[in-house]
Amino acid sequence: MILSCGEALIDMLPRTTTLGEPAFSPYAGGAVFNTAIALGRLGAPSAFFSGISSDMLGEILTDTLEASKVDTQFCARSGRPTTVAFGKLVEGQATYAFYDENTAGRMLSLDQLPALPADVAALFFGGISLVNDPAASTYEALQAREAPSRVTMIDPNIRPGFIAGKEAEYRARIERMIARADIVKLSDEDLHWLQGPGDVVDLARGIVAKGPKVVFITEGAQGARAITAGGERFAPSQKVTVVDTVGAGDTFNAGVLCALHEAGVLTKAGVAALSDAVLDAALTLGAQSAAVTVSRAGANPPWRAEL
Repeated sequence: MILSCGEALIDMLPRTTTLGEPAFSPYAGGAVFNTAIALGRLGAPSAFFSGISSDMLGEILTDTLEASKVDTQFCARSGRPTTVAFGKLVEGQATYAFYDENTAGRMLSLDQLPALPADVAALFFGGISLVNDPAASTYEALQAREAPSRVTMIDPNIRPGFIAGKEAEYRARIERMIARADIVKLSDEDLHWLQGPGDVVDLARGIVAKGPKVVFITEGAQGARAITAGGERFAPSQKVTVVDTVGAGDTFNAGVLCALHEAGVLTKAGVAALSDAVLDAALTLGAQSAAVTVSRAGANPPWRAEL
């Protein structure tokens, strides 16, 4: 089982009514939530851990997870409200305004951490859930607890506007979590935000030197790379008509994890010795899955039969 650990929220995305008026439409989302959904739809054993509200929006989140075959037994329920993010799309690129104070997700605490059964092989972390305490420290504590014995993956999915005023603390947390992780995924923009200017492959090798066994770098329409201590693999993006990019990276992450699961390498030893063939399969499934997601509105990852 692959346990995705992080935010679940309602994305309010811009739409136009039949009268031509601007409006917002609600979509269940959140970077880590999207990865859990995509894993379930791709056929991987997927579970989700987050703080989930018992309010109406929380029910939407839970129903959406279960409809995509995601196990919700580990979710921490509370009566606090659901996080809401209003999105703005410019040439298909999304930016967000988050409403996150005192929410079920934001206030997730150490005493809500679940005990995990032996069949949880890997844990995935990332997104805005790693910015604000107490949730950010709670997720980091979970990774620190589980990293010695289980595979962990992180995709920070950095939102600079959400980090404002907390950059030093956030950078320190991400550095610690990257050092513990077996797998790291970064967009090229995130890589430069963390490491500064320079060649993408050289900067990614700098991330590998911190401890991870493999770093995946997505480069938008160009494609994606996998960098290990011993080599590099590349897969081009599939050419599609882009509706928006919401959930693209999250779906890519699911494709990678699903491919590694299917190859039987989601173990500490397996990830430390990934073959070129397995890396190629991970890049390919990640790219194929993300291509479907960007071809339709919102974070709507594909079912395996759609690929």
